[in-house]
Amino acid sequence: MMVILLAGSCSSGKDVAYFQNIDSISLAGSNGLYDAKIMPKDMLTITVNTLTPEAALPFNLAVSSNVGSTGQLNQGGGNLQGYLVNNDGDINFPVIGKIHVAGMTKDQCQDLIASKISPYLAKTERPIVTVRMSSYHVTVIGEVSSPKVVPVTTEKMSVLEAIADAGDLTIYGKRNNVILIRESATGQKEYHRLNLNDARLINSPYYYLQQNDILYVEPNKVKAKNAGLGQSTTIWFSFVGIVTSIASLLVNVLRD
Repeated sequence: MMVILLAGSCSSGKDVAYFQNIDSISLAGSNGLYDAKIMPKDMLTITVNTLTPEAALPFNLAVSSNVGSTGQLNQGGGNLQGYLVNNDGDINFPVIGKIHVAGMTKDQCQDLIASKISPYLAKTERPIVTVRMSSYHVTVIGEVSSPKVVPVTTEKMSVLEAIADAGDLTIYGKRNNVILIRESATGQKEYHRLNLNDARLINSPYYYLQQNDILYVEPNKVKAKNAGLGQSTTIWFSFVGIVTSIASLLVNVLRD
């Protein structure tokens, strides 16, 4: 049994290291900063500011409101309501109405909303629009130390960061065949196989994860063999224990 385990360990040892060819490839393809794209079901917080605060009020949905002593409705300055991106990729914005935002970065969304607000303002007013995406999550399962749902609060998470948050791959995880399951903006499911042994992963369009991605780390052959051996060993020891108990009982009966 020990010989089988050692043989399996030796054969898989060369596959443990990440980015084995990093000295021989160019990482020029990774040039550029990553921006998350807005997807259906995202929750956005959008604030509009202008030189004259009153001019921005119609474009901000305040959560809290109260009636003053004079009977006038006062809008509170608390947290702003979120805008849920619907299945068509649209939000319903005050005054403007429906705006298609799916597939855009935050900056693109900000510029679009500002351009639609400007005609409603005086020429001296330049709207400053701030868009924030609420945190989303990715899921890491399989041969990692701590399978989990990983919250993403920075709007950017790489494959390596998600795996690190899950405690890294165990020694039994396949580094060269990590499966990424992704849902597109239209709801279409797709999968991609990622090779952590290959440094070209850094140049891959799948290096950064998007909303609701799932990473599955497959077990290697050694884990499969160990699982089979463990089951067989348990049955064997159970059988030996029963035989030993019966033999001991017979010896005691014959002595009496």
